[in-house]
Amino acid sequence: MRQYVKSFGVISMAIKLFVTDLDGTLLPSGVEVSERNARAVRDMVEAGVIFTLATGRMHRAAVKIAEPLKVDVPLITYNGALIKTSAGEVIHEDCLPEELTLALIEYSRARGWHIQTYAGDRLRFAELNRYAEGYMSAVKVEGEAVGWDGLKNFAAGSYKVLLVTDGDEQSKAGIVELEKDFGDRIDAVQSNPQYVEITSKGVSKASALRLMAARYNIPIEETLAIGDSGNDLPMLRAAGVSVAMGNASDAVKAACDHVTGLCVDDGFADAVYKFVLNN
Repeated sequence: MRQYVKSFGVISMAIKLFVTDLDGTLLPSGVEVSERNARAVRDMVEAGVIFTLATGRMHRAAVKIAEPLKVDVPLITYNGALIKTSAGEVIHEDCLPEELTLALIEYSRARGWHIQTYAGDRLRFAELNRYAEGYMSAVKVEGEAVGWDGLKNFAAGSYKVLLVTDGDEQSKAGIVELEKDFGDRIDAVQSNPQYVEITSKGVSKASALRLMAARYNIPIEETLAIGDSGNDLPMLRAAGVSVAMGNASDAVKAACDHVTGLCVDDGFADAVYKFVLNN
């Protein structure tokens, strides 16, 4: 049972750690944070709140967003597999075992799936196609086509494997297959209709949130998480206070304590001022 008190939609317990998802939460699209959302982050930090990002994106993609916001605390990337500062200090990492990544590569090749690996914070895929091009355009990061055998050469040290599909139905079907054959070794969750994030079992934004709270000696009850997608659910359930974006799925909204406005309407900033700064 949660250990905080809600009073007419305002959180009475002070929030000391604020963790946000990126796409569909802080970011309406691409890598640009709106001025109102950026101002909300600055106001929160000036009030003494520790603010960080939790994303399925690569660390070098997340840094591009964190730097203009002047965020100098560790960033949660690869869906929790890597916690690392903008300056390059690794706080925590949990890579997929090499033999498991090799198995996932062969499994995906046999099914004609497009997958991407991320060893050394580098993006690699078997061939340059519309899936790879769409991903690179969305996150503004360049990748490398190395062939299926080439992917095997970079199997060691991969933070995650990303399955890119044609949409929600294919992604859900892919998760079912993956859980049937690898369920005891991986966690597979959707971060948007086309992306399935595959990490080692137990690795999630929730595990990273707990590590961050412990690092700064913050009780979990004084943490707030905000998000919109299925891969945010573990983090939202783990946080002391959870906020769903207005554009979140029904499942995410049902799991959260509060719902804020749409991402395109700066619902992130609304949540900051209402639930953290009480303005």
